[in-house]
Amino acid sequence: MTTGQRHIVLETKNLTIGYTSKKKENVIADAINITLERGQLVGLVGANGIGKSTLLRTLTNVQEPLHGAVYINSQLLSDYEPVALAKQLSLVLTEQITSKNLSVFELVALGRQPYTNWVGNLSQNDIEITNKAIDQTNIEALKTKKCFELSDGQLQKVMIARAMAQDTDLIILDEPTTHLDMYHKAYILKLLQKLTKETGKTILFSSHEIDLAIQLCDTMIVMTNNKVVSGQPCHLISNGTFKSLFPEDLIVFDENSGSFKVRK
Repeated sequence: MTTGQRHIVLETKNLTIGYTSKKKENVIADAINITLERGQLVGLVGANGIGKSTLLRTLTNVQEPLHGAVYINSQLLSDYEPVALAKQLSLVLTEQITSKNLSVFELVALGRQPYTNWVGNLSQNDIEITNKAIDQTNIEALKTKKCFELSDGQLQKVMIARAMAQDTDLIILDEPTTHLDMYHKAYILKLLQKLTKETGKTILFSSHEIDLAIQLCDTMIVMTNNKVVSGQPCHLISNGTFKSLFPEDLIVFDENSGSFKVRK
């Protein structure tokens, strides 16, 4: 979808997310209307248990919405065939990979599966795209290592490289900084910021690192008990959105610094 010079990669219209149990709807959040443009780094934040993972599962067709619609590049998400969707959207999850005996190159090359023939043979173009993804994520030194030899931070970079090799307009990551120390949390989010600027891809990630996301993201999606809002971090700060994230008996949001502080 293109509006003027804006290329809209993902859009939701009156989306309601949640679960159906015994024909009864359990609504997690409703009236979700978000628009993500090409080349944006987008952070999805909210308190534990607020429904961030449910929203991501709905946006990636893992579960159906209760109501409303999700569009990727102007096409209804539910209308995509699996292979066609895999050429539009790549997903990086926090689950452990099934085989850590793969080399880094082999794991990154798995991102080419939507494009390879039925036996999975890599063409010269596939190899070139895989090597480019390795270069873009600064993991050339790891190329021949086995995945079981990698630290958590190194493996996360490899998984991002695999998503880059998949060559989709939209990359969605579920808490990519989990289990990482502060330095590597910042490194991964800075890497995602760099990739959006260099490639024009739209990258959406969920995270508990709200302070870092405020500093690095072009757009943020904030989930609270009452609503889901999106916008530029500076606008969300000015309208007090972050103040409603947590009870203020312990943590308060400082608008001047753009960060959360423990109440003394």
